[in-house]
Amino acid sequence: MRAHCSASATWGESLPALRADTPGCEQVIHFNNAGCGLLATPVLTTMLEHLQLEAQIGGYEASASRAAEVREFYVELAALLGGWPDNFAFASSATHAYSTALSSIPFERGDVILTTRNDFISNQIAFLSLRKRFGIELVHAPDLPEGGVDVAAMALLMKEHRPRLVAATHIPTNSGLVQPVAEIGRHCRELGLLYLVDACQSVGQYPIDVEEIGADFLTGTCRKFLRGPRGSGFLYVSDRALAAGHEPLFIDMHGANWTAPGAYTPSRTASRFEEWEFPYATVLGCAAAVRYAREVGIEAISRRTPQLAARLRDGLDAIPGVRALDRGEQLGALVTIAVDDWQPEEFKSALDAQGINSALSFRNFAQFDFGDKNVNWCLRLSPHYYNTDEEVDQVIATVKSLRQ
Repeated sequence: MRAHCSASATWGESLPALRADTPGCEQVIHFNNAGCGLLATPVLTTMLEHLQLEAQIGGYEASASRAAEVREFYVELAALLGGWPDNFAFASSATHAYSTALSSIPFERGDVILTTRNDFISNQIAFLSLRKRFGIELVHAPDLPEGGVDVAAMALLMKEHRPRLVAATHIPTNSGLVQPVAEIGRHCRELGLLYLVDACQSVGQYPIDVEEIGADFLTGTCRKFLRGPRGSGFLYVSDRALAAGHEPLFIDMHGANWTAPGAYTPSRTASRFEEWEFPYATVLGCAAAVRYAREVGIEAISRRTPQLAARLRDGLDAIPGVRALDRGEQLGALVTIAVDDWQPEEFKSALDAQGINSALSFRNFAQFDFGDKNVNWCLRLSPHYYNTDEEVDQVIATVKSLRQ
């Protein structure tokens, strides 16, 4: 039975039902939500029921019979993030959504992409690939001394370079840093610049308003803090970007109508960024995951999850030989630490043996950030609202024992 964490309910009252909805809590301490959150039972049930229906009546027939439920994927995303259902497209991952959005921009030699030093690794590689293929210029805005992008300096770079695209990652995969994407967006709107935001780690963790952020494109996934299935992502495309004619480089029969032997017309909605084939059980599972997050309450989640992370970060940083690496004015639920006298795989394996899920990040994931911090690897721990204070304390105790 699901528990809504409303203003009148405390997490102590809600947690038992939320954890009962999360069978994985009985097996592990799951502190790898930044990689993939534990599925809630309603999400799993939704997907299994559709797969069973496909087995009984056929895949095409099953999707046709569930058309209204499939549409709820877009309705739920709009309810969570703002915009309208027609502004959203399903994708197989956040990276797929991001590259599809990039492909819709007709870059020419000399065009500038202005980004930050903390953009996600795959985004940074994509920018370098565009530079190699099209001769675009890549400019990185500087960071503040305390961490995070210097928005004032970035705004000056916008005026100086008039970039073809401004890009920012809300929360990078290698750090708990929360970037001020709405503030960046205000400068983009003032100058009429195209703006792409990677919200992969923040959707499901914080309230997101696409209009407040001012993004022309925003990408995310359902598998992380939304607790949806793997192999899922989405792309938000603003009315402005749709009206400007942005469409993916390889548009297919789902996204366009072949109107004459030598002509086609793209869909008027963000469906122009989708492909004809869908994993319908996954789409339905994503709709269930977004609905579940909304029922728990994204405002309540945004308060609890960073609090758990702060408790974890402070406790780990107090251990001799362990250094918390997260820097910035605002920190989310990604906790990264450097650990002396251990090899990365061995340390993670030691946590695995204690039933604690975690993840590793390496220098090649974050060349700028890890270079600044002078580390070659870190352990990433990412709690979520269904985790408990007792689990946080147990993880701290386990890390402390491994350092002794």
